[in-house]
Amino acid sequence: MKITIIGTGAYSLGIALMLSKKNNNEIVLWTENENNVIEFNKTHKLEKIFNDIIFPNNIKITNDYKEALINSKLIFLITSAKYIIDVCNNIKPYYHNIPICIASKGIHHDTLSTLSTIVKNNLHTKNICVISGPTFAIDLIHNEPTALAIAGYNKNTIDIVKKNLQNDTLKLRVSSDIIGIELCGSIKNIIAIASGIIRGLGYSESTQAFLINESLHDIKNMIFALGGKKKTILSFAGIGDLLLTCTSTKSRNYTFGYIIGKTNNSKEKQEYLKNNTVEGYYTLESINKLLKKKRVKIPLITLIYDIVMNDKNPNSLATFLISKP
Repeated sequence: MKITIIGTGAYSLGIALMLSKKNNNEIVLWTENENNVIEFNKTHKLEKIFNDIIFPNNIKITNDYKEALINSKLIFLITSAKYIIDVCNNIKPYYHNIPICIASKGIHHDTLSTLSTIVKNNLHTKNICVISGPTFAIDLIHNEPTALAIAGYNKNTIDIVKKNLQNDTLKLRVSSDIIGIELCGSIKNIIAIASGIIRGLGYSESTQAFLINESLHDIKNMIFALGGKKKTILSFAGIGDLLLTCTSTKSRNYTFGYIIGKTNNSKEKQEYLKNNTVEGYYTLESINKLLKKKRVKIPLITLIYDIVMNDKNPNSLATFLISKP
């Protein structure tokens, strides 16, 4: 079965390898970078992303949307949230209501919509599901036991994704709360920035755990206020991904926060943002706008926003934790 992945970042490659375990699958990744295509065709490697991984023959790369999508039976969208509308517009000429799985995280900045809502409205389909959970790309590639939550608008789409993606090292657990799963996947990146700030300031793992635990209450309330289910915080996309992203130096969001806590240097912050995709930074602006629009007060998010965007003293985060009722 032909499966298309839009995007060739590290996570796209990790998902591609998981899909390639089914020998009858042909995985085609779309990239905007023609050099990626040339390199991959010569070496079956992408050294700038994973210099020691040779990809199997049932994975291919193209920079042609038509080639990527023609006769495809399943599409994975794994791009930055800010490009999701552009991606929808680009695939629209070749799209014929086939199942779509969204692995991107975030809230779209201009529309303040979840990514599934944008895809549904732009491609006029409900054959959509989302996946989210405690999985770094490198751990997928090294076949570590990992897990994802999956939720969607219909059972058929969930079933086809689960059939092709779940394998001997990757477990998928179905959720009935697509809104909650998407919000968990978005907000955890913001909390990871805060966790990095705490560690960058020199505070202990105890204080870090204090922050993560306090954030659970806020995330739960936020999910409910925005139309999801409180219990979704207990899913792989909730506490599972929160623990991973908030405690690992592999997380770009955590590392960005660490720089803020350690130096609070605007030049270093901008340099890191220039060279790395920090989804939590993009999502923080979107979530802050969304909460204001919905008149939902989440003081922790407001404080993180003020520290990251308005250069408020990072130490105010520790003070807030102690003073919070």
